[in-house]
Amino acid sequence: MTVDELRDYGIQQMDDEAIENFLSIQHTGILGLPTSGAPYLLPMSYGFDGGSHLYFAFLVEGQSRKAELADQADVGSFLVYNAETMFHWRSVLLQGPIRRLPEDERSKMTEAQTPAWQPELIATASETGETRVYEFQIEESTGISHAIRPPTFFERGSRDATD
Repeated sequence: MTVDELRDYGIQQMDDEAIENFLSIQHTGILGLPTSGAPYLLPMSYGFDGGSHLYFAFLVEGQSRKAELADQADVGSFLVYNAETMFHWRSVLLQGPIRRLPEDERSKMTEAQTPAWQPELIATASETGETRVYEFQIEESTGISHAIRPPTFFERGSRDATD
């Protein structure tokens, strides 16, 4: 079914402002990088510039498949979602090019561009390991949300009470 066909069930297309607001309050998502087979999927924390770029910090020790794939990729995908309840969830799918930031650009990053949240393991390991920062340029974005209040007992009627 299309989003239009699901409107009666509470599904809504998110506009650009809603997508930007959502990206601003979230901190993690799934990065998809192309391979010769199935996409390589990675859970990632990110920084967001409030406009059209996300930033990822990769901890790289020796060989890194994610860094190798990101360096070779023309385009990637990034999925950000939040499911508060079965009646209230949102998801945003982004597509665009990804590139490694050179050191001179890394040094100019703002606090908002730096991933705000990272697992403790990554934060600790990054103190001794090499970290590379990648910039994801958002060229396409789509978002949907579902926000419907579940029916109360009285709205469902007494039928549920006797079933």
